[in-house]
Amino acid sequence: MVNEDARFPRAKLVEPAPSGYIHLAGEVDKRPPFLPNSRRKRELIAECKRSCRQLEADPSVVSAVVFDALLIPPGRGELLKRRPGKVHLAHFDLAVLIETATLESADAVGASPVYAEMERAILEAATFTHRIVATNARRIDSVDHQRQGIFLFNHFFAEDTSQNLAVWEYTAGWFGQETGLDNSTVLLPREGETSDYNIVNHCRWDRLRDVLPSLLFKRSFRDYVLANFAANRVAAMPILYRMA
Repeated sequence: MVNEDARFPRAKLVEPAPSGYIHLAGEVDKRPPFLPNSRRKRELIAECKRSCRQLEADPSVVSAVVFDALLIPPGRGELLKRRPGKVHLAHFDLAVLIETATLESADAVGASPVYAEMERAILEAATFTHRIVATNARRIDSVDHQRQGIFLFNHFFAEDTSQNLAVWEYTAGWFGQETGLDNSTVLLPREGETSDYNIVNHCRWDRLRDVLPSLLFKRSFRDYVLANFAANRVAAMPILYRMA
């Protein structure tokens, strides 16, 4: 760990959820995410929302949500600059997150015709897609999908997953103290999954001003969070979304 004199309180974690998750993300529009969506993407979002409403009729589905990217904040760090081409740089302007009661029910949902049609539509529209079936490895608290907000999917690349989880837990307290973060669900690809990313962290704030100024202007974000990522050979690729 570096800059330990600036140590922040450790985040208080609760037991991981027993849920299973399907995280499906695609790069659809080439334009920056804060610009208006293309017609093709608007139509794709509408189709995905219809599919998710059908999936939520399944009692084993806790939630099925479509996210539309808002912006890519700072935070990628130095590792990706030193290791160009090692991992796909996440620019996913569309994401779907399905939470199911168990990991086994995630497999059943993923094999359903409704999900298969939605995935096919995303694959056809996107230039790059990423899909994982995951478990919850760490949790500050559950992410509220019942109301709008600013949602983060942070795609982590690391040389060691255990070290990735450890440094996430070490630095998560910074987000609690500096941005008021009180929720977070860390998605860990299940054993045997092919993934460009070791973990994907998902969380929510009420407003953009709750998080973005801290990432842009607080020196401790660079000197504490990003510095510890770099020291542990961890790279973060954050994307901020709204629910579509």
